[in-house]
Amino acid sequence: MELCVIEGDGVGHEVVPSAVKVLKAVLPDVVIHTANAGFEYFQSHGTSLPQETIDLVKRCRAVLFGSTNSPSYPVSGYFSPIIELRRILQTYASVRPTRYLPVSTARQGVDLVVIRESTEDLYVVDETTDATGQTSKAQKVITRGATERVTHLCYQLARKTDRSKVTIVHQANILPQSDGLFRRVALEVAMQYPDIYTDELLVDTAAYWMVKEPTRFDMILTSTLYGDILSDMAAAWGGGLGLVPALNLGDDAAIAEPVHGAAPDIAGKGIANPTACILSMALLLRHHWNMPEVAQRIEDAIRDTLEDGKYTVDIYTEGAINTAEFTDRVISHL
Repeated sequence: MELCVIEGDGVGHEVVPSAVKVLKAVLPDVVIHTANAGFEYFQSHGTSLPQETIDLVKRCRAVLFGSTNSPSYPVSGYFSPIIELRRILQTYASVRPTRYLPVSTARQGVDLVVIRESTEDLYVVDETTDATGQTSKAQKVITRGATERVTHLCYQLARKTDRSKVTIVHQANILPQSDGLFRRVALEVAMQYPDIYTDELLVDTAAYWMVKEPTRFDMILTSTLYGDILSDMAAAWGGGLGLVPALNLGDDAAIAEPVHGAAPDIAGKGIANPTACILSMALLLRHHWNMPEVAQRIEDAIRDTLEDGKYTVDIYTEGAINTAEFTDRVISHL
């Protein structure tokens, strides 16, 4: 069993080693390979994703990715390494669970999963700006094939995890061609799973209910951009981005990736919350390596640590412990 580990940028250098330390505590024989990617690497080497990293992830088919600090302005030659890795490994479904954890910032009763197609939509990153610099356009891509496969994965995962309802989210009333295709195909596939209740919401209505009453959701299926936004909204009910995991899942590959970003304001201080990264690794164990018992041990250890009142500074400032101390506490509960 081999894992390619990419710390990336910012707090990735702190939370990824924590997740690896926890993994080694439960799977001491796992083979760890380290690789480079990210904006920091781009600044020093001229590429955000070197060929040796691509070769390694293709071989391992299992990746733990920390974070990337992609700039919010055009940089010649730069591209997002995580988006490219999803494309290379065809990890077409982003699995974003939010479940109540025993912290005051979380809401009791919340237990939902956002599944978003992660290779298409606006994230094909096909943008142009005209010669005047005054008009920019971005292409939105939705295909039947990609929508079918992510919908099947969603419903199969619902069955596997004993979930009873899928809400298909779109904006087909405004975008009847692109979102309309996503809606039609998703509803067609849903008919093959009569044991799972299916409903649908427009994305603005879904956002309203995510703020007002998140417990109405069980599993959400949507396209990339809407899912990116809705899953971050859901994370607030789970206690914050430092606690909520994510897994990019394909047919034969997976990328565990916490979604809190590089957090440059706290990077290098040793205070980042490693929970999201550790739980992302647990998702890979559960859904890619098919080791649910090992994943459950890690998830239980996180919960026990929080129930002991041990928190990093993003949860409570008073009495907060650092990244390394929190990691050791988790390991003590395994």
